[in-house]
Amino acid sequence: MSTTFDVTIERVGLEGIHHDEEALKARHRLYPVTALYSAYALTLLAVAVSREARWVSLGFFAAGVAAWTGVEYWAHRYILHGRFPDGPKLLDHVLHKYFDHLHLEHHKRPWDGNHISGTIKDTGPFVAVLALLSYLAPFETAPLFVAGLVQAYIVEEWVHHSVHFCSFRGLYFQYIKRHHLYHHSPKGTHVGYGLTSGAWDVVCGTRIPEADRRALYARLRS
Repeated sequence: MSTTFDVTIERVGLEGIHHDEEALKARHRLYPVTALYSAYALTLLAVAVSREARWVSLGFFAAGVAAWTGVEYWAHRYILHGRFPDGPKLLDHVLHKYFDHLHLEHHKRPWDGNHISGTIKDTGPFVAVLALLSYLAPFETAPLFVAGLVQAYIVEEWVHHSVHFCSFRGLYFQYIKRHHLYHHSPKGTHVGYGLTSGAWDVVCGTRIPEADRRALYARLRS
């Protein structure tokens, strides 16, 4: 049963796809985001650990990393999987134009390198606003919290990339690949929203059904 299940989800959206070309395309989109956001986050972290309040800064940075797990779930479920139909109102049109294309196309073509990750154009305005607002608070608090959020976002993007294009042998990567590809299967559209773990799916009631979890993870326990 598990072998059949594996083959089913592994083939979702693969027809006609040049896997290596799409992986390269996806990485080229992700490199600038990684370089810019990681440089910002890690520079703040380096400055923070050289100051007296380093432990406070490290605590806020860690809190930002932890908070991102909830943000990724919430954004994936309620924004990327939300529907923003176009309409006559300016707000309706802006939300439809800005958000709907990002994830709908990813689900139509899960291995299309143009729709695996966001670009600076997609995420930059939000990151910039958050970063600027954070400086209204002391340096070792909100700025480091946002830095943690930003760095965790980059990690999540690379995990997502690995799910679609890599075959790592580690137990975590095998687990998260099965978890996410199930979400891409016809049965999984409304469950499995977590991108780096299934923890928030458990908390929020969108866990993969038990029978399918047994089939999905059987080989990981063997």
